Amino acid sequence: MPTPQPYMDVQQLCKRIGSRVLFHDVTFTINEREHVGLIAKNGMGKSTLLSILAGAEGYDSGRIILRNNLSIGYLPQTPTFDNSLTALQAVAGDTKNIDRPEQLELRASRLLTQLKVTDTSQLVGTMSGGQVKRVALAKVLASEPNLLILDEPTNHLDLEMIEWLENYLSRTTMSIFMVTHDRYFLDRICSSIIEIEDNRIYNYRGNYSYYLQKRQERIENLSAEIERANNLYRTELEWMRRMPQARGHKARYREEAFYELEKIARQRINERNVRLEMGGTYIGSKIFIANDVNKAFDEKVILQNFNYTFSRYEKLGIVGNNGTGKSTFIKTLLGTEPIDSGYYDIGQTIRFGYYSQEGLTFRDNQKVIDAVRDIAEYVDMGGGQRLSASQFLQHFLFTPEEQHNYISKLSGGERRRLYLCTVLMRQPNFLILDEPTNDLDIVTLQILEEYLQDYRGCLIIVSHDRYFMDKVVDHILVFHGNGDIQDFPGNYSQYREWRNLQPKPTDITTAAKPKQDRTLRNANRQRRLSFKERREMEQLETDIERLEAEKHDIEQTLSNGTTNVEQIVSMSKRLALLNDELEEKSMRWLELSEIQ
Repeated sequence: MPTPQPYMDVQQLCKRIGSRVLFHDVTFTINEREHVGLIAKNGMGKSTLLSILAGAEGYDSGRIILRNNLSIGYLPQTPTFDNSLTALQAVAGDTKNIDRPEQLELRASRLLTQLKVTDTSQLVGTMSGGQVKRVALAKVLASEPNLLILDEPTNHLDLEMIEWLENYLSRTTMSIFMVTHDRYFLDRICSSIIEIEDNRIYNYRGNYSYYLQKRQERIENLSAEIERANNLYRTELEWMRRMPQARGHKARYREEAFYELEKIARQRINERNVRLEMGGTYIGSKIFIANDVNKAFDEKVILQNFNYTFSRYEKLGIVGNNGTGKSTFIKTLLGTEPIDSGYYDIGQTIRFGYYSQEGLTFRDNQKVIDAVRDIAEYVDMGGGQRLSASQFLQHFLFTPEEQHNYISKLSGGERRRLYLCTVLMRQPNFLILDEPTNDLDIVTLQILEEYLQDYRGCLIIVSHDRYFMDKVVDHILVFHGNGDIQDFPGNYSQYREWRNLQPKPTDITTAAKPKQDRTLRNANRQRRLSFKERREMEQLETDIERLEAEKHDIEQTLSNGTTNVEQIVSMSKRLALLNDELEEKSMRWLELSEIQ
């Protein structure tokens, strides 16, 4: 197999915003077909770095060297479109100057359907944030670039879409450079990890699990090095104090070595050796009981005769596709959304703490420490111990210097981290977290996981982060839609294993083979795919991915300028056959997709 060629070489890249240095001396390479994940704390400039690499903004110094004719596809965290475009127009774009525009439109339609954007004529301006994110994903994937740059691609996607995207990207031949907080997603797609910590770059040639292992080894080795340096430093410091000022050549050499040793000895490892264990606030035996609760919006049923008794110290996860009513259920429990019938019986000792996607409100002219001190000067840890507001913020990665920054200077992820601190500072005995992992970095997620594992209270988490849910919850409620709610006694991975073992439903009714006529295809919507058709559709998806990968390889080979005339003729013939086969299979896939 030929050695992968470098696609992008980043050399000593630096970026400042005002007086703040986001990063400097960032150096790494992305190779052909390589899938790379970037890990760094919030505020380190991850999104800015991706935007720079995509050519969307400038930088202060350094170099970015691209392979000739390299095509780049960029998915920002918050994509935007012309609101007057339809979903299909937003993905396919202007096809007037494209050799085979029908190919791009077919690919765009197929991707939109796979991403559950069923009405491709819907205007982007009427779509939700999650729908716009899926349209943006379809657009960047349909363009089939050499290099995909993805900024939090799983944000606002439900579990079904995350798993689809995970499977799609794990098979692609495109190079990938991405930032994501979803650690299962990172683990299953990326073969390399780049970490930015303390303005230094660390490269790990493996997936996320490998990175965790090697990072721990690096920290342990550094700790041992610092310990040895400290021991030697004490000896050398005594020598420096005793030596006269007039030193010979050897003494001066030893003095220079002393200052180098001092730098090592004074290094600090930003690792938290102590878990934050907070004393629980009293909570009675009665938490809440749901009695025949019903909630609907017109014809859309959210809760139907819902009954549930919540246990003391229960840690419950809620999962389900977007639009199935997860957040609405939370709001009915909190009393911010009225129910249609039934009632909740909530214990008198319950004190809710609620983290929501809409709850982020701060004054930009306020300092970080003041936003927390407005709630409390100290946090009671139990057992007579307490933390100051500053100490509590430090545990959630706000250094004493950063605590005196104005909130206006915080990144989106840092604001989310501060919001989380303000919820936890109030010491509720029943925490409700609605999508807490969006925009938080992996280091913060690890801290939050530890906090919730030790939390002495009740907990409900709504999240699409499978890794996070597996670490924290005891069991899950699965919202299937139309008021169908399943109680599963286990975490998400266990539910997924159980679900995959269930027999697939089959349609035993026979139906005529669908034809090209759109009227007949629309009629097919009245039935579901048969077992045979479902298998055919799965095989088509596999075939299309394989054919597109082969087509991409041939196009790459033809464009590199090293092929002879005989190879060019042979590959050109194969490319024509590939295009025909792709068109045929894509048309058949679209027929089947309209039956679902």
